[in-house]
Amino acid sequence: MKIYKISQKETDYYDTYDSAIVVANNEEEAKRIHPGSEDYEFEIYYNEEKKEFWNRVGNGNTYKFEDDSFGTWVNNLAYINVEYIGEADKKYKKPQVIVASFNAG
Repeated sequence: MKIYKISQKETDYYDTYDSAIVVANNEEEAKRIHPGSEDYEFEIYYNEEKKEFWNRVGNGNTYKFEDDSFGTWVNNLAYINVEYIGEADKKYKKPQVIVASFNAG
């Protein structure tokens, strides 16, 4: 596993994520990690078919990620910058957020 910084400049107002440090296997996987994915009781994941972030709740239902309700991050992967930081400690077994930068308003 590798450590990456993911960032974006498309949404730069209050209640937005501007960046996060994540653990992933590669850059493409890092782009698909939402900075707020561990902040809620549901999973935020990248829907490959729809090409945007979606939510998956405990009962298995899915719905489109609504930025206004759960913090803001870009839906278009082309707007996400990825910077390789280094190798992750072996204790990290799955892709995940280590820390995220949220601009609360």
